[in-house]
Amino acid sequence: MALVGSSSAQAERVETIASGLDHPWSIAFLPEGGVLVTERGGRLLRIAPGGQPVPISGVPPVYVRSQGGLFDVVLHPDFARTRLLFLSMAAGTPGANFTRIVRARLERDRLAELKTIFEVRPAKDTPVHFGGRMAFLPDGSLVMTTGDGFDYRERAQSLASGLGKIVRMNIDGKPLAGNPFVGRSGAWPYVWSYGHRNPQGLALDPATGRLWAHEHGPRGGELNLIVKGGNYGWPVATFGLDYSGATISPFKTYRGMIDGRAVWVPSIAPSGLAVYRGLLWPDWQGDLITGALVNRELRRLDVDAAGRIVGQSRIFPRISARIRDVRVAPDGAVWVTTDDEKGKLLRVTP
Repeated sequence: MALVGSSSAQAERVETIASGLDHPWSIAFLPEGGVLVTERGGRLLRIAPGGQPVPISGVPPVYVRSQGGLFDVVLHPDFARTRLLFLSMAAGTPGANFTRIVRARLERDRLAELKTIFEVRPAKDTPVHFGGRMAFLPDGSLVMTTGDGFDYRERAQSLASGLGKIVRMNIDGKPLAGNPFVGRSGAWPYVWSYGHRNPQGLALDPATGRLWAHEHGPRGGELNLIVKGGNYGWPVATFGLDYSGATISPFKTYRGMIDGRAVWVPSIAPSGLAVYRGLLWPDWQGDLITGALVNRELRRLDVDAAGRIVGQSRIFPRISARIRDVRVAPDGAVWVTTDDEKGKLLRVTP
């Protein structure tokens, strides 16, 4: 879908909350105020309003190489009571690495009761395509994206493999009985959807219950509306080309596989995804905001009542940077992180 101009309802105000961050990857808003921010190099930071970043102790070692490192941070749905948070990260060794989820309790500026609750299997020997975005569904279950490992794209179609999937579990990391392939011979019980390449955007619309995800394609990319048991085609069907220029598949669509709601060819390198449900931009209710690493911009995708993408436009043109994460704060402001050795945490308001 072609980009249609630039659309800010009014001029934006861009405030730098923090700078000098090492490839900041994810943001989580604390109920008492302030935010948690992950850095790909392995630090978890608390940033209070008007304050300096404070490292949180107790973060376990992560596998930091190429695209690997510390990824997402999400809070338990009842975090104010439980103080539980979840971190996704690359773990393992160059010859056997994988995406891991750990759970911990935040006590002031340290993590306590740290526990590994989930690891993607099989391990791989490539330092790329980890996925790593997490979200909670309305029923309290936790979902996470996993990448295909780049060299193992065929495994995205295998229900026996954890590569190229969205997986679903409870807060203890156990698969849920309602997962679509539980009980099927040879299928991994965690699989919620499959046929993904490297999804690095995941967002739930709390008003509709829709789960959205986008992923990096080869010289392309796509946005998907995720449904239980859905097959999203990779690598059988793709609009992208291999980096060599070779054709990966003759099929752009394939019977029984779900097409993207939006496709970006050439790729904008989508990263970070948020559903806008806030008061500051009233006309954007239910629309999606995505970052773009290659295009160095933020985009709004106009979503109609049926969940169709009916337009997209660049927003916040004052921001020109590799965008890694996008989140909507409780007050309706849009927060983003920029992917850089001296990355920034930005807050945008009208």
